[in-house]
Amino acid sequence: MSMADLMPFFTIVGAVIVFILGFFGLFKAFYIKVPQGTALIVNDMSSQPKVHFTGALVYPVIYKKEFMRISLLTLEVDRRGKDGLICKDNLRADITVAFYLRVNETTEDVLKVAKSIGVERASDHQAVSVLFSAKFSEALKTVGKQFELSKLFEDRQNFRDRIVDVIGKDLNGYALEDVAIDYLEQTPKSSLDPNNIFDSEGIRKITEITAIHNIETNQKERDQELAIKKKNVETREASLALERQQADAEARQQREIETIRAREAAETLKVKEEERLKAEQARIQTQQEIEIREENRQREVEVAQQNRTRAVSIEIEKVTRARDLEIVSREREVELQRIDKEKALEEERKKYC
Repeated sequence: MSMADLMPFFTIVGAVIVFILGFFGLFKAFYIKVPQGTALIVNDMSSQPKVHFTGALVYPVIYKKEFMRISLLTLEVDRRGKDGLICKDNLRADITVAFYLRVNETTEDVLKVAKSIGVERASDHQAVSVLFSAKFSEALKTVGKQFELSKLFEDRQNFRDRIVDVIGKDLNGYALEDVAIDYLEQTPKSSLDPNNIFDSEGIRKITEITAIHNIETNQKERDQELAIKKKNVETREASLALERQQADAEARQQREIETIRAREAAETLKVKEEERLKAEQARIQTQQEIEIREENRQREVEVAQQNRTRAVSIEIEKVTRARDLEIVSREREVELQRIDKEKALEEERKKYC
């Protein structure tokens, strides 16, 4: 197959690729994402604008786009002083109520709001306040007249729910998300108008109620003072009793401590005396042993001296005996020599005779 035969195929493929890329390029260029809390209103060539909450293709020149903020708005109704909320018992209440509302996230409601106050003013606080302040204030007065002042404090949730019921669901495209009672307090008597029939009735009730409450408060204060004094006396008596018990316990403990100390001291003295006696006995025993050893030594010395004297005497006796024996032997020899001489002389004489 030649190159000329393939050219139509490549041309078609290239055209398809160019078309796809062009389509995605146009889609990216003309597709508009809608931010959170915003609605996109597109005026196309149809009889009714289109509303988008996520994104849409918007072709310039042909279409016109507008953004409407549909995020939460807070409106406050504050009634105080002479304009305070009149309750069922003709007492006034200073109150601040916060209403949280937003454009309902439906095509019908978004278009309704756009037609009634315009796209740009849909999230304008002042414009929305002008649109609903009277309705909310009237609902607050209507419901407030159904509750006594004390009930407003005791049953705030029911009061809030009744306000929501009176306002209803028809809010020209807006949806009431929540209602919060931010502040609620009785209107001071000084702020009331005595020439107003409702306020004069409220002043009378406030005076009566405060007088009764003052009497009750005064009685409670007196009772409380008496109770406090009685409690103080009881506390003082209990404190004195505890002090006596503590003093008795401390004295008893001190006696026990002194007894233990005396016992310990006596025991210590006894031990010391026993130790002293043991030491004295040991000293005496040691002294006796020393004396015995000394006596034994003296005795041994004396015995040795006696033995030495005896030995010397024996030696002297031996020497004396030997000397005596020698003298006797010598005398005997001399005597024998003399006898021999005499015998010789005798024989000599005999010879000459």
